[in-house]
Amino acid sequence: MVDEVLTCETIGGIPVPELVERFGTPLYVYDGEIIRRRLGELRRFDVVRYAQKACSNLAILALVRQEGALVDAVSAGEIYRALAAGYCPTGDPPPIVFCADVFDRPTLALVVERGVHVNCGSLDMIEQYGRLAPGREITLRINPGFGHGHSRKTNTGGDHSKHGIWHEAIPEALQLAGRYGLKVAGLHMHIGSGSDFEHLSQVCGAMEAAARKVGPGVHSISAGGGLPIPYRPGEGRIDLARYFRLWDDTRRRLEEAFGHPVRLEIEPGRYVVAESGYLVTEIRAVKRQGDNLFYLVDAGFNCLARPILYGAYHPMKLAPRNGRQDLPLQEVIVGGPLCESGDIFTQSEGGWVEKRRLPAAQVGDWLVIGCTGAYGFTMASNYNSHPLPAEVLILNGMPHLVRKRQSYEELFAGESIPPELQGG
Repeated sequence: MVDEVLTCETIGGIPVPELVERFGTPLYVYDGEIIRRRLGELRRFDVVRYAQKACSNLAILALVRQEGALVDAVSAGEIYRALAAGYCPTGDPPPIVFCADVFDRPTLALVVERGVHVNCGSLDMIEQYGRLAPGREITLRINPGFGHGHSRKTNTGGDHSKHGIWHEAIPEALQLAGRYGLKVAGLHMHIGSGSDFEHLSQVCGAMEAAARKVGPGVHSISAGGGLPIPYRPGEGRIDLARYFRLWDDTRRRLEEAFGHPVRLEIEPGRYVVAESGYLVTEIRAVKRQGDNLFYLVDAGFNCLARPILYGAYHPMKLAPRNGRQDLPLQEVIVGGPLCESGDIFTQSEGGWVEKRRLPAAQVGDWLVIGCTGAYGFTMASNYNSHPLPAEVLILNGMPHLVRKRQSYEELFAGESIPPELQGG
């Protein structure tokens, strides 16, 4: 058995020291070739609709659009991002679909004005949209009554989830849509992340039952997202051919029942971008606390929140500053600079601190945290008044700065001090 390589020399063919010298740390780096590869693996579906909440940088959206994928949006801001990246607001199939459980007022006004297709996740959405845009087509997101996820916080089905229209309320949803002449043209079902095939077969069955309730007006079904990726050593890849067959069989049965084609969509986010992303951070302290050895880096959960939110595992590799080789391994805890005990990258769900075997490091070496392309930068914050990190996209062997590092002045650019608090 070959030992796992725990050092990193290049990202996307670019040496790590070169990336750091040009762009600094903390730094998000995305390998565009991996994004292209993942999208190519999904082309058997009629429509690949990228869930941009995973990574919504304009350059990523433009790359996804260039590769032929459409886009999902969950906020007005994501709609504006899609438009800025070159997506049209309307078309067949819809280039942009707004998918949510509620409308805030600005988003409702925007989708009505620009004609963006809406995937309704609540009866109130149908009511509010129908009043302003009667006669249009909509999609319904259905909660089948069960869910699945690698964490309780990523389970999006069942009666503990806020997502989707409860499956027993489909007749009420159809009646409400009919009141405003809204045509239910599609159904969407997503029960959570990391779904296995046992759960997937249940979802397919629930989708088929829901579609038959709605009737032949259904012209598209969406498998949602949640496709898993291997984060830990030894984890295998999902069998995409088997995944597609389950959904394709469901689609074909509906086509036979309805007498017309039914478009099959998939809505991946993490699967497309997670493995493309790396968070490069500098080790700023190596300290022993009793029996524990800590590597403290210049990125914290303000840069990558998944470990503190979900106890998520991310692979880590050391990039020695001077190219040292054959470094001994040692058990370490990796933490960030924030004034929070939970600012630990090596923890499991519930906040339990874990150790990781990593090469012996010195201050000034870099730690490369992998599989951070999804829900990395998009969940970043200014906690402790740290600036947001820079983002770099590597295309065809060339690194491009696609978001500059936030300046300290930009941290408080929108703030103001009342006149009575100014001066002496």
